[in-house]
Amino acid sequence: MRKLLVFMALAAMLISVLTLGGCKKEKTVTDIVLSEVIHSIFYTPQYVALHKGFFLEEGLNVRIDVANGADKGAAALLSGSAQVALFGSEAAVYTWNQGAGNPIIAFGLLCQKDGSFLVGREQRDDFAWTETRGKVIIGGRKGGVPQMVLEHSLLINGLNPQKDVEIVQNIGLTATAAAFKEGIGDYLQVWEPGASLLVKTGAGYVVTSMSKTSGILPYTVFHATKSYMEKNPSVIENFTRAIYKAQLWVHKSSASDIAKTIAPSFPDMDQSHMAEIIERYKILGVWAANPILPAEALDNLQNLMIQAGELTVKVPYEKVVNTTFAQKAVEAIK
Repeated sequence: MRKLLVFMALAAMLISVLTLGGCKKEKTVTDIVLSEVIHSIFYTPQYVALHKGFFLEEGLNVRIDVANGADKGAAALLSGSAQVALFGSEAAVYTWNQGAGNPIIAFGLLCQKDGSFLVGREQRDDFAWTETRGKVIIGGRKGGVPQMVLEHSLLINGLNPQKDVEIVQNIGLTATAAAFKEGIGDYLQVWEPGASLLVKTGAGYVVTSMSKTSGILPYTVFHATKSYMEKNPSVIENFTRAIYKAQLWVHKSSASDIAKTIAPSFPDMDQSHMAEIIERYKILGVWAANPILPAEALDNLQNLMIQAGELTVKVPYEKVVNTTFAQKAVEAIK
């Protein structure tokens, strides 16, 4: 009888252990919407984080929406329809200067240089910016980083953007390549895959990369509202960790492997074509090595904004940038 009681007690303990083990709490997954300014291979590390499963590893189920403009991405954050948005940090500066009660804060750097290209109608191996004098250039939205980089490129080459060229700014981002193909303009500022598709069809030729004149900028950065960051610090921290994992992976991986990984985000593109674009971007150094946004980059941006007449007084770095999450990621992931 005694042996039976001991056996029953041991059995009960074993069942209890197995039951507790079976009831192990599953990792919570948080759904978030990520608004991207446009859909482009320029943002490759972001798609790597998605398709390599780095977001899921960090407990995030990320859905990507396309805003088609930094102003629209900022509006998505302020309305709550997106929790994180990828765009140039000029939008954060603008909202701060407008006295927003819930300012937009930059927390993770993705692209540190302009990733657009200037496409012309003739092939030029020795292009000089002075060739644009008297010509029509399809540019970007007034006050946006791409437009300000274009104007800066003209200015440092002795051209007045308001007098020496005509810049078309009333064509939507998604329609500029088609407009150029239809005969509008002599030059076009465009991102990949738009640039190489124009070359492939014989509609244009890449004459220069805007990264050559942009310098280091917070060109495309992950942002969230101050209130969301304060209420959901773990989400922002995990998101930043996933992005840093992707940045490390992109840095060490071949263009062909990267293209294969992000192919689901570009189902209509040939992978070999994608690999060519990725290799070009790697050579140009457009992708940041880590998500920490340096003060120098924001200062360069605000200099461009002042030069373009979009800003009079600089906003203090700490008012629109929070590097806490990026620094934690870099320290934790080796």
